Amino acid sequence: MKRYVIVLVLLSSGAVGLYYFNQLWMHRYDMFIQRQANVYRLDPDLVWSVIYEETYFRPWKIGGDGEIGLMQVTPTVGREWAAQTGMRELERQMARDPRTVLRDPERNIGVGCWYLEKIYEDFRDVPGVEARMVAGYNAGPSRAVEWSRTNNNRPLSEIEFVARIDIPSTRAYVTDILERYHKLKAARRLSGNEAGSNRSISGNGNDERIAAATSTAALTTGTARTTAEQVR
Repeated sequence: MKRYVIVLVLLSSGAVGLYYFNQLWMHRYDMFIQRQANVYRLDPDLVWSVIYEETYFRPWKIGGDGEIGLMQVTPTVGREWAAQTGMRELERQMARDPRTVLRDPERNIGVGCWYLEKIYEDFRDVPGVEARMVAGYNAGPSRAVEWSRTNNNRPLSEIEFVARIDIPSTRAYVTDILERYHKLKAARRLSGNEAGSNRSISGNGNDERIAAATSTAALTTGTARTTAEQVR
């Protein structure tokens, strides 16, 4: 009996420890997500849900088609982002070694948020915009536009749009993210903790984006300098 109690206590302790470790694992980048979502006027809960699906918060993951980091950003998207910042050092870094640049968690989240916002621009006034954004993130913006197209220009609901996705893997991807996102929003409403998690894309946010890019460049330069000093 005593042995049974000891085993039960150990199992319970292990389960509790595993739960808290998992919570820490899933939320250790929340500060970066909040900051970059604010810059690009996105809902951080949506960004968090995308990262959960893409990599389950593993910044070292490399995709089958060369996608890099937490949000599985492609080098092509990374170069587009760097070019838009107008900062030549970032462009040179992306051209020279995109994998190193995009492995930085906050930078990766920033580029992923930039791309999500870019997709959003095609669906700014469409209901259920999150479904279009996520579909475009996975399968490409042009496919999301195609799936949204109707003969009478009536905007599709979120459910109707998802039903029109003819790539099974993308439909499953979108469905999983939306289910997780809506559950998270519902939980926040029940707890009264919705304030601060809702973001709408309004204004151009250029000053904030330039500041974020400048911070990224400084961080990259500092990292390179520290590495060089260690080599010496």
